[in-house]
Amino acid sequence: KWKSLYQIQGERKRIMRETCSKYKSNNRRIITPYHVSRIFVEDKYRILYCEVPKAGCSNWKRVLMVLNGLASSTKDIQHNTVHYGNYLKRLDGFDHKGIYHRLNTYTKMLFIREPFEKLVSAFRDKFEHPNNYYHPVFGKAIISRYRVNATKEALRTGSGVKFKEFIQYLLDVHRPVGMDIHWDHVNRLCSPCLIDYDFVGKFESMEEDANFFLHLIGAPQNLTFPKFKDRHSNEERTTTKITQQYFAQLSPSQRQQSYDFYYMDYLMFNYSKP
Repeated sequence: KWKSLYQIQGERKRIMRETCSKYKSNNRRIITPYHVSRIFVEDKYRILYCEVPKAGCSNWKRVLMVLNGLASSTKDIQHNTVHYGNYLKRLDGFDHKGIYHRLNTYTKMLFIREPFEKLVSAFRDKFEHPNNYYHPVFGKAIISRYRVNATKEALRTGSGVKFKEFIQYLLDVHRPVGMDIHWDHVNRLCSPCLIDYDFVGKFESMEEDANFFLHLIGAPQNLTFPKFKDRHSNEERTTTKITQQYFAQLSPSQRQQSYDFYYMDYLMFNYSKP
């Protein structure tokens, strides 16, 4: 079993590196704090984890907190503690020497997810549930720009963004509000062409990949990757079928443009075109 998992890792890294050398000329660029701002540090087991939202990041942070001795079990850690507790250090918080030392000696890993599914998961989480950041900041801007005859109420609250409007915002080169980590490219979040990751896990094979990674770093035997869904736990996880239902609301050209938008992620992580 381990042997085939080693082979899968070798293959994923090979495709990632080949894509980088084919499309990216930044192999000689200097790594700045900006490039490592999404990377979390666990010093005890010497792990660097690049956070990709909607690809198991809450549970990965829980695992890192347990490894670091900040909690005895992943079950004990609340969502807000994970995301707002500042228990885990980020790599950009270290000086130049500290950053390079860790990049050169720690095990660097990231977990990714099929780009359209990740996008729909983010949309459902941020726009289909009450949210006192995404509705006023993104929702209001999206509705006022892309909805004809929007009601005063919709413009006031920013609630009720439709998937089609969200995609219009995403594909708009002059988008009214900036990019957000929940729908940015993995390529931009984790700089895989600049940072040579040792381990590339996939959300689709999370349990197997995660427990293989824990085995590789010599984590305690009783620590396994948590299976629970972190938010809106009574709601079905975003699946391929659910993703197709959302993308069916778009025109063929919007679907193609969305694919083009995530093209590098599709290529680099070997996901087939939907």
